[in-house]
Amino acid sequence: MSKKLAVIALGGNALLRGDQIGTIEEQEQNTTDTLENLVFLLKEGYNLVITHGNGPQVGNILMRNDAGEQMYGIAQMPIDICVADSQGGIGYMIERMFKNVLNKHGINKNVVCLVTTVVVDKDDPAFSDPQKRVGKIYTKEQADELAAAKGWVFREEVKAQGGFRRVVPSPRPVSIMNHDLVRELALRGNIVIAAGGGGVPVYIDEKNDVRPAEAVIDKDLASSLLASTIGADEFYILTDVPYVYINYKKPDQEIKEFLDYRDTLKYLNEGQFSKGSMAPKIEACLNFVKSGGSKSVITEAFKLEDRRYGTKITMEYD
Repeated sequence: MSKKLAVIALGGNALLRGDQIGTIEEQEQNTTDTLENLVFLLKEGYNLVITHGNGPQVGNILMRNDAGEQMYGIAQMPIDICVADSQGGIGYMIERMFKNVLNKHGINKNVVCLVTTVVVDKDDPAFSDPQKRVGKIYTKEQADELAAAKGWVFREEVKAQGGFRRVVPSPRPVSIMNHDLVRELALRGNIVIAAGGGGVPVYIDEKNDVRPAEAVIDKDLASSLLASTIGADEFYILTDVPYVYINYKKPDQEIKEFLDYRDTLKYLNEGQFSKGSMAPKIEACLNFVKSGGSKSVITEAFKLEDRRYGTKITMEYD
């Protein structure tokens, strides 16, 4: 029997909790705890590709950019370089922690991290309407100065009265570069870490050259596209809730353990899922099963092995 191929998307909370300051010790422990919950898939014969978020980490990199420029005159790096930096750092951490977890369980497998570029459309409407908040909070005066000097776009931060944050485009992923290599490595039994933080955003110009895009790509949409492109059987999104809910946090809140494509799309169109958190995950899962994947699962990282938890999304269910 051929092995199943699964893509596992690690959410930001799988690496860094909301009440933590982000020390490397905290992130390494969180990563180890999360990866322990993937071991059962290996024991069941799955081949694995792991993707991950980078929200807190790339934000910290951008703030270090700011501090370095203001204090020491160090030139700031563009967002594509910052995303690549975060891919390398987080990927290394996942790779090392997973090797240690595998060693604990007596499993001998290679773990390899690929810095992954993801192609977007340079004419994507997101480039004319940037919405994704990145980096630190500035005063209005600072924001105005940076907008004039660098051409950055800022929006008022609702949670910080009088504060402004930079916003950048979040275009849809079009294709994953080197996806054939990801598939080949995974099917040979290697654990592959790829498309971290949604991938490094690039576009193809009129000369067919690869050019950087000053943007960030949604991690779940990029992970779903990768899963579909490499022909994965199953797609998992690990987040901070054990199920998908409708009427979330309302008196008539309802757990949805099994969903088919039609009902899930209906709930999405009704606005049941928050645009900033669950909606992209739902869309990613729908894209995967619509493209031929057998099952998408959204669940809490530490409950993955317990199949009583998790919302399973398929094209149809009995």
